[in-house]
Amino acid sequence: MKLLYTNFHYGDGGGHTTYIRELAAALASRHEVHVAVPPGSRLNREARALPGVFVLDQPFPNGLNKWKQRRRARAQLAAYLKEQNFDIVHVNGSADHRLVLSAMPPKRPALVWTKHNSKPVRGIGAALRARRTDLVIAVCEYTRRELLHTAYRHCRLETVYNGVDIERWSPWTAAAARAERARWDGGDSEVLLLGSNAGTASYKGWMDLMEALPLLPDEIRRRVRVLIAGVPPKAEELERVEALGVAGQVVFPGVLSDPRGMVASMDAGFVLSYDVETISFACREMMAMGKPVLLTRYAGLPENIREGDDGWLVPVRDPQAIAAAVTMLVGQRDALPGMGLAARAHAEREFGLPVFVGRTEEVYERLLASR
Repeated sequence: MKLLYTNFHYGDGGGHTTYIRELAAALASRHEVHVAVPPGSRLNREARALPGVFVLDQPFPNGLNKWKQRRRARAQLAAYLKEQNFDIVHVNGSADHRLVLSAMPPKRPALVWTKHNSKPVRGIGAALRARRTDLVIAVCEYTRRELLHTAYRHCRLETVYNGVDIERWSPWTAAAARAERARWDGGDSEVLLLGSNAGTASYKGWMDLMEALPLLPDEIRRRVRVLIAGVPPKAEELERVEALGVAGQVVFPGVLSDPRGMVASMDAGFVLSYDVETISFACREMMAMGKPVLLTRYAGLPENIREGDDGWLVPVRDPQAIAAAVTMLVGQRDALPGMGLAARAHAEREFGLPVFVGRTEEVYERLLASR
């Protein structure tokens, strides 16, 4: 197969970048893989480091006031599509989806779109894109069910769960984890370290955890410390943390080039999203490292765990429920390592890259066979 992946993000790209990079890296050994992505973006840099992957510096300008840039971008992409004669073009957002459709040659390749977030799909634009889209990949069952109520219900819909590199995200030895833990526990090995590498965007719900901490009984609260990696919070968010009186219990280590050390040190992870999220790469990374996770009942997050076996669920935006869950974690701390083993076993069964890549490849093959 000859494949083109597109991504409109000019900066980090988050889960989009991880998704495309892992597919491109794995499939380039047996297919011809191209990536069209804005210059200077994280995916552009990372794709150029992948053996056998071809990269096109392709802008995806968005907005009515950028019609000149859009016209130039469309002309470049149209020439590339005509020249390369791809079997499949795989788009990952609205901006690249629109530009790809406007640049398609008369003999067009199959068009695949992955729905990465929980934002609603509506409007004439979505309906028009759906008419010319051959396959939609949902990254969780929640997303697939939601798409059945949109214009995309007439497309081929497939659920392919995101995978993570479970070899890279593997549990550390007890000695290595203890050494890393000393950086974060303030010298108190009895402290429960509850952490997340899901970032500090407001919709990740970490502030709901901050609101929950003051609700804990004093003897419980003293035994909890929270680690949240990502872009440093905004000034007003830090002021809120200070006003809640929990600044001494939370550590913001910033953007970590390699967050595995922090994750290794934790007793449990959390992703408390209330918007945008679908399945969460971060959740699966923490589970792969042998950490049970506390999740909200939002979108596809519950599909990550077996509740009570390798994680727990709380209602969305409910500090009282989060406080009750944290109290339970402190009381059942001796059980957390066993739940972590279950989380790792779950990851090995279902989260690995070979499973993710293989299922995606099967979907491509079925699509091309049906054409």
